[in-house]
Amino acid sequence: METPEHNQPPRILLADDQLSMLKALRLLLKGEGYEIETVASASAIIEAIARQDFDVVLMDLNYVRGSTSGQEGLDLLSKVQQVDSTLPVVVMTAWGSVELAVEAMRRGARDFLTKPWKNERLLAILRTQVELGRALRRGRQLEQENLLLRSEDRPFFIAESRAMQPVLDAIARVGPSHANVLITGENGVGKGIVAQALHGASMRQDKPLVSVNTASIPATLFESELFGHVAGAFTDARSDRIGRFKLADGGTLFLDEIASIPANLQSKLLRVLESGEFEPVGSSRTHRVDVRILSATNANLAEEVAASRFRQDLLYRLKTVEIRIPPLRERREDIPLLATHFLQRHAGRYRKSLSGFDPASLRVLLHYSWPGNVRELDHAIERAVLMSHGATVQASDLGIELRPETGPTIESMTLDEVEQMMIRNALSRFQGDISKAAEVLGLSRAALYRRLEKHGIE
Repeated sequence: METPEHNQPPRILLADDQLSMLKALRLLLKGEGYEIETVASASAIIEAIARQDFDVVLMDLNYVRGSTSGQEGLDLLSKVQQVDSTLPVVVMTAWGSVELAVEAMRRGARDFLTKPWKNERLLAILRTQVELGRALRRGRQLEQENLLLRSEDRPFFIAESRAMQPVLDAIARVGPSHANVLITGENGVGKGIVAQALHGASMRQDKPLVSVNTASIPATLFESELFGHVAGAFTDARSDRIGRFKLADGGTLFLDEIASIPANLQSKLLRVLESGEFEPVGSSRTHRVDVRILSATNANLAEEVAASRFRQDLLYRLKTVEIRIPPLRERREDIPLLATHFLQRHAGRYRKSLSGFDPASLRVLLHYSWPGNVRELDHAIERAVLMSHGATVQASDLGIELRPETGPTIESMTLDEVEQMMIRNALSRFQGDISKAAEVLGLSRAALYRRLEKHGIE
């Protein structure tokens, strides 16, 4: 069975017993860049989806001349679900009713259209269902290929978007080494997940991965927490304590919120990074460890160095390689797949039966700005699972209010800014394809490359 590639034009199966309807739909959708296959009977639908994969099936509910009940189409929905449960099906009929629409959705349809349809609504529904269907299908493929990086408490590392490819490349290249890595990005983007992936890809994967949130440690206990102490070293030190460096010996130490390390202790951290040596608090005995350091921060450490709040030589030791994780708003292609994973996890946890997201809730997920990034998405899906009372997540279950995004108008932008915006939009529209972007911009490839270099666009 053939499978549509992730970046290929969407493939739509049109099913209707009226040839005039098929012709009108083909004309409309061909102009929008869809690949079309048409069938005129219920049995032909099953044959087609068994032969190859489609992104969406758009099907009529009535195939018997004179019938208006939609029963044949309703029965067909269950059969389609048995062949491919991730395949989005949008149903349409000239004899629409609320009861028929509800029953179609109950049997697995993702949306419902009445004839004559409005082109804008039809195209909007198809765009939404193509995106969700591809995400669900890709998730299943990744599970089958075992390409999802696994960790103890977060089973999946999901990154299919173009913006995340440099992160995956860096993990693959740097993971097997002993190099120290600085992981940067906003709160909630998944810096800890990347640290787990780096450890899992290293030759230290069978040794401990010890995590420390440096921002949560009081300054007075910081040295003891990292290096340990001996009994009597200070008032509450009633027994010896092993520090995090000793616990991580042979493995990996992940220092989260690294910018929070007190200035007076940065020199001691630098020493152990340079020599592997340290003394527990209250002891004169030198210990030696072999530890790989992964650190993370949402702060700008270059600015911290300039303000004399962070040692430059320590930054050099921590940042043999830097991996920047983009915010969720820059990797929107991953949102449906992440949301589906969180839905499955929380639905199982709370014993709820949920098959997916309705079109309105998916639109909210894709258009929300996600200031809290992946962590906020996880919490939003957990809330939706708790609040849901149907077979699918509704927009109201998410508790998210979309606000119109504000930004500069063209009238307020310079010519260079407008040119940059148009170039970025064209590259995004064609997934980075230089030839297609140049064509739609009316430029030669060479001219577009010059402008990319001029504006510093990768």
